[in-house]
Amino acid sequence: MEEFALKIRHLTKRYKDFALNDVSLELPAGSIMGLIGENGAGKSTLIKSVIGAVKPDAGEIEVLGCDNRSAGFTLKKEEIGVVLDEACFPAALTVRQVNRVMRDLFKNWEEKTFLDYAERFALPQNKAFQEFSRGMKMKLAIAAALSHRARLLILDEATSGLDPIVRDEVLDVFNEFTREESHSILISSHIVSDLEKICDYIAFLHKGELLFCEEKDLLLERYGLITLRRDAFEALDKRAVLSAHDTGYGVQALVRRELLPAGMKAERAAIESIIVAMAKEGKK
Repeated sequence: MEEFALKIRHLTKRYKDFALNDVSLELPAGSIMGLIGENGAGKSTLIKSVIGAVKPDAGEIEVLGCDNRSAGFTLKKEEIGVVLDEACFPAALTVRQVNRVMRDLFKNWEEKTFLDYAERFALPQNKAFQEFSRGMKMKLAIAAALSHRARLLILDEATSGLDPIVRDEVLDVFNEFTREESHSILISSHIVSDLEKICDYIAFLHKGELLFCEEKDLLLERYGLITLRRDAFEALDKRAVLSAHDTGYGVQALVRRELLPAGMKAERAAIESIIVAMAKEGKK
């Protein structure tokens, strides 16, 4: 039987001017799922619902085999590492003082692991948190999330504010984390290229609706790019076309491969191209 780090069933949360509507998805254990969507799509609402910071209006959420509405979920949180889009530590604390505080909060806190990550991320030992740059604050939060034997990391814009070199290093750390089959990650990001690089699954939220949750490789197999003369493009089955534009030399189109004429080849499409087309057309 396949194990899941996260199961969401018919999650609904309504606000005055927004609703996260009937979202269902599953994150298999040992996998990384990227959560993509524009600002206001519902990514943070979904993540806060998972960790219990927001109470949904309907639906069920199971985290590491535990209903997150149950009394036992408080203990299960020991196995969940969380990094939200704003890192929050007391302003005056240094890295070593953060270590001492976290040591008292988590029974499985690993001091050496935390200090090793702090060194790997080049975090200053004696500078107060309030003096850190945004990137340094996020790296500190990531180091903490990775240092109490978590089995599930939940990351909301965790690579935001990091320069490309450090982002790449952090993505390597996330890949290392999931080399253990019991470790999983749910990560939201506006940097789609990062998610394309590390994720096994992609979930796309648009205006509170889940347009798809797919294995990344299957998604890339399903869609492709073609460039054709205008007359050849006009002859295509219109159901095959998600988006198209005239390049001046022909028409470039994002298409569903299975609806192309036999023998017509399509190039690889970027995940970002696929989600932009789906958002514009409202297609699944």
